[in-house]
Amino acid sequence: MSRWFDKKPEGGVAAGSKIVTPPRVMAGPRVPRHSGAWAMMRKRLQSEPGLRIVDVGYTSPTNINYLTELGHSIFLSDLVHDACTGDWKRGEDADGNPIWDAEAFLKQSLDFATRMFDVVFLWTALDYLPQPLVEPVVAHLHASMNRGGQVLALFHTRTNGPEATHCRFHVTASDDVEVQASEPFPIQRAFTNRSIEKLFTGWSGHKQFLAKDSVSEVIMTR
Repeated sequence: MSRWFDKKPEGGVAAGSKIVTPPRVMAGPRVPRHSGAWAMMRKRLQSEPGLRIVDVGYTSPTNINYLTELGHSIFLSDLVHDACTGDWKRGEDADGNPIWDAEAFLKQSLDFATRMFDVVFLWTALDYLPQPLVEPVVAHLHASMNRGGQVLALFHTRTNGPEATHCRFHVTASDDVEVQASEPFPIQRAFTNRSIEKLFTGWSGHKQFLAKDSVSEVIMTR
């Protein structure tokens, strides 16, 4: 599912022309979580109007309203849902391993129609994507971002415990993000610092933020 949102001159939110299915309902409270990465990114969003942003996850009216009121355009893509509920397997290779159609997945979920982006809120999506789609998604984002563009990503350092629950992240006007349980997709992996750096090879730099829970925060720069 994907959709464009831009700011109307009168201050309302205008939706793009893409067809979107009815939203899925999330249940449960929103829990505030301090985020050094969001605090840093928020300063950029407040000082540079007119950015193009990708927000990964179930539709968040909070995120749409906050970002468009700052004068940015936002593209929504629910990567984990699309990956885990779609039929992307195309047979097996000689060793019996499934072959995934990453190109078709990217065309459905991250079709930007030649648009280039400045900021991507990837959140924890890479922890929940099937392995054959992880590297293609990162490569596609790299090719679709302007130089100096940034990706905000969170990575689990372990695959058990309450922190491993698949969640949606809602931004706020403070240094907190609000975390809310979303569709119960299983976590696929935990990342180390080395595996994160390897995955984002070719990017110009990254900044890591320490957190008290079992989640690592990173801002990658194109």
